[in-house]
Amino acid sequence: MSEDVIISVRGLRNSFGEEVVHENLDLEMRRGEILGVVGGSGSGKSVLMRSIIGLQRPDEGDISIFGEEIDQASAERELDLRRKWGVLFQNGALFSTLTVAENVQVPLREFYKNIDEDLLDEIATYKVVMTGLSAEAAPKFPSELSGGMRKRAGLARALALDPTLLFLDEPTAGLDPIGAAAFDELIVELKQTLGLTVFLITHDLDTLYAICDRIAVIADKKVIATGTIEELLATDHPWIQEYFNGPRGRAAQGAAQG
Repeated sequence: MSEDVIISVRGLRNSFGEEVVHENLDLEMRRGEILGVVGGSGSGKSVLMRSIIGLQRPDEGDISIFGEEIDQASAERELDLRRKWGVLFQNGALFSTLTVAENVQVPLREFYKNIDEDLLDEIATYKVVMTGLSAEAAPKFPSELSGGMRKRAGLARALALDPTLLFLDEPTAGLDPIGAAAFDELIVELKQTLGLTVFLITHDLDTLYAICDRIAVIADKKVIATGTIEELLATDHPWIQEYFNGPRGRAAQGAAQG
């Protein structure tokens, strides 16, 4: 496997009872790119992400991250690998009883159990500010934040361990167009500043046009195509054509070109 391939999925199968979500799914993700993952409702975008990060055990298939197969790694090695990625779940998934700073500290406490409390506070505040929030947001509870601020707080937690790989699940869902565009700009800025590779699940066509280097399309229980938007538009799969050439797709394309 090439050193440029940071995630490799081969022959993935996921099912829940009689319902088969993925069948013989293959995917490769390159180091340093923002890969957008799209598909219809129920196509298994989040299930794919959960399989890659080890929260969903697939029925079949091989998943390698950083050149190592997760299911064959020792417990200690798996822990080392998990330090290298951060995850922003849908809606931020913050702990409601913890402050923003305490949320950011959760992975730090998990992986570095003897870290000094003052240093924990300093790191948490730094990560909060890094995502565009003010330091005054750190002692607040999630309920005191707007939806956009909660997303940024969740991103701060995802960045707590200085990962090189970032998983984002529908990060702009529920945001107004201005807030979504600002979040997209933040992701690009963080990618460039921190050297991140970003696995981005989204249905936001504006995001796809604005920041994604390549797009992987999930349909028919597998990844049916991967490439730039121009490359995808050259395919004749009906879902791809309907998605990118429909009214919303044409509007997003016009906005990107304007």
